[in-house]
Amino acid sequence: MNYTETIGFVAAILTTAAFLPQVFKTWKTKDVTGLSLPMLLMFFAGIVAWLIYGVLKDSPSMIFANSITVVSAFLLMFFKIKYSKK
Repeated sequence: MNYTETIGFVAAILTTAAFLPQVFKTWKTKDVTGLSLPMLLMFFAGIVAWLIYGVLKDSPSMIFANSITVVSAFLLMFFKIKYSKK
């Protein structure tokens, strides 16, 4: 692994880990009032695009980070739909 990819992995771990507390908090509290579904949809689409880009560029750090973040974003969208007051 080269120096550039090492920096990419450090960035990937930090930015992906920063997203996880929101997923756990939303799952535990079922409080989705502060989450915007349009923002989550745009974020999800962007992360999917980054994942595809990472695959096309054969970048392990991009693939790693965006694979986990796609799941996290999907879970937040799922929670937003499931726990929203009707």
